[in-house]
Order: sequence, then C-alpha cells, then structure tokens
Amino acid sequence: MSWRIQYEKWLNNPKLESYLKEKLAQMSEKEIEDAFYTDLQFGTGGMRGEVGPGTNRMNIYTIRKANEGFAEYLLNNFKDAKSRGVVIAFDNRHFSTDFALESAKVMASHGIKAYLFDSLRPTPELSFAVRYLNAIGGIVVTASHNPPQYNGYKIYDENGCQLVPQFADQVIEYVSRVEDVFALDIKDASELTHLIVKIGKDVDDAYLNKVKTIQLNPYLDKSKIKIVFSPLHGTSNVPVRRLLAECGYQNLYVVESQCIPDPNFSTVKSPNPEDGEAFALSIELGEKVDADILIATDPDADRVGLAVKNNEGKYVLLTGNQTGAVLIHYLLSQRKAKNLLPTHGVVYNTIVTSSFGAEIAKKYGLEVESTLTGFKFIGEKAADIENTDKTFVFGYEESYGYLLADFVRDKDSIQSVLMCAEAATFYKNQGKTLYNVLFDLYDEYGYYIESLVNIALKGIEGQEKIKRILTDFRFNKPTSVAGVAVVASEDYNESVRYDVFGTTQLTLPKSDVLKYILSDKSWFVLRPSGTEPKIKVYVGVVSDHLKTSEAKNEAIKKYVLERIATIA
Repeated sequence: MSWRIQYEKWLNNPKLESYLKEKLAQMSEKEIEDAFYTDLQFGTGGMRGEVGPGTNRMNIYTIRKANEGFAEYLLNNFKDAKSRGVVIAFDNRHFSTDFALESAKVMASHGIKAYLFDSLRPTPELSFAVRYLNAIGGIVVTASHNPPQYNGYKIYDENGCQLVPQFADQVIEYVSRVEDVFALDIKDASELTHLIVKIGKDVDDAYLNKVKTIQLNPYLDKSKIKIVFSPLHGTSNVPVRRLLAECGYQNLYVVESQCIPDPNFSTVKSPNPEDGEAFALSIELGEKVDADILIATDPDADRVGLAVKNNEGKYVLLTGNQTGAVLIHYLLSQRKAKNLLPTHGVVYNTIVTSSFGAEIAKKYGLEVESTLTGFKFIGEKAADIENTDKTFVFGYEESYGYLLADFVRDKDSIQSVLMCAEAATFYKNQGKTLYNVLFDLYDEYGYYIESLVNIALKGIEGQEKIKRILTDFRFNKPTSVAGVAVVASEDYNESVRYDVFGTTQLTLPKSDVLKYILSDKSWFVLRPSGTEPKIKVYVGVVSDHLKTSEAKNEAIKKYVLERIATIA
C-alpha cells in the first residue's frame, strides 16, 4: 500500500483521535510521505520515531500495534504469560504516560497481567523489575537520548534483556499480521483494574539495595569529594540522589534546573551525555563549587557521561571508551587487591568499542568477548553464562553504557554513577583525578583515540543513500587508508571476515555492518543507526604518542567522509 493511500486511510478513519486528525490536515506533502512511507522498525534500541500521526511515527496506534504483536508472541510461546505478566515503565517524554497506559491496556485486554510503574522510572530498573517480579517480559516507553520530538518503545524478555533479533523478528512477524490498527479491540482501563497493577516503592527499594552491593570500598573517606550531578531532565533524579546520599556522599551538588522532568529538555540542545553542550550548566556549577567530577545521565538513565579536571584544572569530557577503561582498571585492580577476581571472569564489549579496556582486562587474566552493537547482545551473553563456570564481570559499549553487576541485563547508569563516584573518591584520597588515572593507563597501554561521526540521512532518499554507501564500501573495499594497508575486513551482513589467510566465518548474528582493520591496528566501521535515520562512522587508533594517535584518527576519518561525500 502506497504512503498516499495510507494517509487517506488514516485521515478518513472515524476512530482517529481528533488531535491527530488535525495534525494530519496541516502536514505538507513531504511530511506526509515521511510519516507514511514505511512502518516504524525495531532496531538496536527498540522502536523509536517522531511523535505524531502516521505509520512511521510514535502514536497510540503504532503503540497498540506493537503491543498487539508482543502480546500474541507471549501468549503463543509461554503458557504462563497471563499469570506472570509484563512490567511497564516510562520516562518523561511527550506522551510517555499515555503510551505506557496503552501498552498496559493492550496486555490486559489479552488477559496478561500488566505491572505498571506509578511514575517515571529508569530503564535499568525496568530490567531489574522483570526478574524481581518473575514477569514474562517488560516494556519501557522511552527514546533514550534522542531529541524531544521523539519517543520510543523497547521490549524485554523474562531475563530482563531486550529482545535479540531471533526473538524480536518473531514479534515483528506478529506485528505485521495486524492489518488494521483501528480495528483492535482494546478495553478501557476502568474494565481492566484487576489486571493492571500499579508498582513503585517496593521495587525501588529492592533495586537500590541491590545497586549498593556493587561497592568495593564502601567505607572510603567521602568528606572531600565534591560531585556535580545532572539527570538532564530525566528519570535518574530521584534514584541517584537517594542512592548517593544513602552511600555517604554528602557533597553532592545537583543542577536544579535540569532535575525537572521537562519533555522539551529546555536547558539543553540535546539531552545526551555524549554531547559536550549538555554539560554546560554542570560545568558552570562545578566551577562555582570546585567539584572534582561532573556526572550526567540521559533521560531514561541507561547512559552516563563524565567530566573531570585536567592538569590545568579545566573540566574535560571523557569519552565512553575512556570511562570504560578507567572503570575496568578500578574494578579489576580493586578486586585483585581483595582477592575477588573470578577464575573465569568475562568482560563484554562490542565490535565498535575501543580495544583499550580489553587490553586492561586481559592483563588481569579475564576473557574479553565482543558482540554486535546494542546492549541486548551483552545482556544475552550475561544470561547465557549464568549457570556455567564463567562469571560476568563487566559489560560496556562506546556509547556511554556500562553494566557492573548483571542483576540488570541492560546498561545501567545508576550502577555506573555509584562506581564512578567511588573511583573518583578512591583516587582523590590518593591525590589523583580520574584524568590522571586515564593518562597513567595511556602511558602503560598506549594512546587509544576513537571518534564517531553521525551522518543524518532522513526519508526515502536518505535510506537509499545509506544503502549506496554500504554497497560501495562492500564491493569496492579499500586497500589502504591514509597510507596504511588494510589487512582485513569484516562484513557482518555476510558473516565473513576477509584477510591474508582467506575467509573466515563470523559467528555473530547478521547485521548490515562493515569493519576494516589496518596494519597498524587502526580500524573503522560503517553502521546504519538502529534507532535514527543516520549512518554512523566509527574510527579507532592506537600509538605510543597522543598527537600521533590524534593525527591518525583524523586522517582515517577524512578518508571515509570524503569517500562518502562522493557517493551520490
């Protein structure tokens, strides 16, 4: 069915909510095309899109359709789905409360118990709650760190892990069978009170008590450490402030204007701790109170970013890879000192994560395994080794997501904030900043420098260009980049690695991702975003000198971007 026919079907449907019909009538031809040319798809972070009318937008009808598919999947695969139920959480975004209630109504209309949080909660707490309540699955309504016009929907299995492609594809198959979203029989919430159960404080207490157990040095002197914290208008405000207070961090300063759960994220250009501009108010407060560390989380509280003082006393932002390396070093060095390193410990990262943290982990005798991008793959691995001789020690990805203890099966900024605060305190008491620790690690392991470029390509034309870019790189493989030979390439869509020894089958799930490895251990990756109309370019290098690594990184990035620009 063409986008124009879909548009007319929606516009003329008497069941369409009046506020959405008004928006449809005001849309331009280009806006109509973008809203109806496709259906929202599940990607690395679930289903995300701009809020508004249309099959390619987040609204109560696309939410109902997704939940209808999820409900059918659960009922057809789990005999106890109705009694075990589904846990539902939501963040502070536009329509999050409505979309969460709609999710609960669809589940309950199918006889599935819906545990609905009484107010906004962090995504990692949702992951925890699924296992805590012995639920069959979970749902969180969030668009993570996306701009304010977005919202989204993520689904979880009984292990508290986002559905991996093997199972998400089954849900998508059920979703695709929904021919008419307006014909779904969804009961009113007033008829479903026996199946929609509100949850809150009991789960909060259990979750935060569990988070406290990750501390390695809970009795450090915390009197001198000064911390600035911002939830960037999101869900971590209450749990983080409570957690740090209960763990003895008395010098906590919060960016008050960013503690308001504002769906417009009025104080920031982007509510993303990867974006340096998001730290502007934190830096201002940090300079005022002479803070040692600045910490910010994204709206659904699964990512965390840090800013620390350099040798000149200026705040610098750490990248996700740098924070990961510092956390791994602190975690493993302290566990070794306390004789707590497991015999068969495993650290998980992704194929676009720096090798920096991996080298540190290997020094301590840990196994390192890389997954595809998307924390669901790390959560899946944690579940897989639960009853084996292997022990989950740490999981992380370059995009500011970390997990220290796998009672959560998703990235968890609440855990991460606590461990970052502890590490900063530990080194503060030794007269060091986390910046000093980072450069000590560089001196020992090499100067690992990474970068990421997001190229936005919206609409039908954008999707076609992304395909052309990947096709060009796939079939015209570079043989050298910036004067350095390409010695291997990995095509995750074809599940093949090519190098001087021939071809090797890759064992990870198929994904339209290309990786190229150079003779000097540099690499770059091309990957379409799973949640936004973008193609992502990742670059990683290592050398014995900072400036050399920075120059190599820029040279590789320049090559890739110039080549992309020539592809029509």
